Amino acid sequence: MIHSETLDCGARVVTERMADARSVTLGVWVGTGSRDEEPSRAGASHFLEHLLFKGTPSWTAGEIAEAVDEVGGDMDAFTTKEYTAFTIRLLSEDLPLGLDVLSAIMTDPAFRPGDVDAERQVILDEILMHSDEPADLVGERYMEGLFPGHPLGREVLGEPGVISSIGPDEIREFFDHHYRAANLVVAAAGQVEHELLAREVASRFAGRSGGSRPTRTPPGPTIDPLVVTTRATEQAHIVLGMRTPGRHDERRFALGVLNHALGGGISSRLFQEVRERRGLAYAVWSERSSYDEVGSLSVSVGTAPENAQEVLRLVVKELDRLGEDGLTRRELEVAKGHWRAETILALEDPGSRMARIGSSMLLHSEVVEVEELLERVMSVSLEEVGTLAAELAAAPRVLSVVGPFEPGDFEDMEYSAVRAAGARG
Repeated sequence: MIHSETLDCGARVVTERMADARSVTLGVWVGTGSRDEEPSRAGASHFLEHLLFKGTPSWTAGEIAEAVDEVGGDMDAFTTKEYTAFTIRLLSEDLPLGLDVLSAIMTDPAFRPGDVDAERQVILDEILMHSDEPADLVGERYMEGLFPGHPLGREVLGEPGVISSIGPDEIREFFDHHYRAANLVVAAAGQVEHELLAREVASRFAGRSGGSRPTRTPPGPTIDPLVVTTRATEQAHIVLGMRTPGRHDERRFALGVLNHALGGGISSRLFQEVRERRGLAYAVWSERSSYDEVGSLSVSVGTAPENAQEVLRLVVKELDRLGEDGLTRRELEVAKGHWRAETILALEDPGSRMARIGSSMLLHSEVVEVEELLERVMSVSLEEVGTLAAELAAAPRVLSVVGPFEPGDFEDMEYSAVRAAGARG
């Protein structure tokens, strides 16, 4: 059973009790991510995520790690473009410790100058690592092309110049503005009592009352159709995609079905055509990303440089064919069945349940029961998917390529509904 409420301090609490579980996964979800940063603070959310586990004035990072390690717990955190999450998993009998840790770091972080400087170098190394990895770089450049000049197109890790210069006072100011109760969701799944957790959260977060969710500006209509990054790589890395409806659009269910049929599974069109039948790539897949008011559907491929244009033509062919003919009834059944089974299998894990209810409450202000969610998925029709596929097939596309190429190698290709008007190196 799922319970939720909004506390007097403004924080929202949502829980799902699992009667047979002996553990609990606790999470704090913050409604701020990289798109909510000013350019002068690009990377502050990710930097802050690293720093919060560094401790409080009365609790060092080592003491936190030792306390959690002693009870066999796991801590984790991650930053996205629109939110940041901090989680801890432990035995249900150790829930008070989990509350101690998460409430302490979320309400009274230390931001010691030495910790800030040490973590600064860690993040700069992380940025360099991603820049050296072509599979990461091609995706980053794709997002830059899809949302040029907008925070959604900016990498979550931040700008090296900002990371190098930002200090403890600026980080604390960012924390004090965004990490307030009205911008938080506390979620728990497993062996947990809702009333007890709500009381504990209310007392621990009372001093962080107030605040609000960030105000966001949607991206403009402009895209950069072609982004070629010249690298002496052994493999060509390709991402081709377009904008889609955002996370609040009812068509998101049809989009999920469409994505699975295109490249989301081993029976998908792209996997079967590009890898299984032609042997042109080891990895080929499609994925969807959803944000408040817009999203993305993209196809990613790694292939030999001499096969890059042939693979790209095959991808374009499948996108265009989907727009013209939609899915077959069998493809629809397979995609729905996969979604249903994937959702149900995830319910066996308290961590997955906590992530589902926490992210749903943060991003949609509600948690839809699994039965209702599956009803929405199973009700998607061929006509709905076909209409959406036709719309997306006609949308301008962004092509990002990393490999031993020059922009002119792709400028004349019919990869987009709008022919590439320019390129960036």
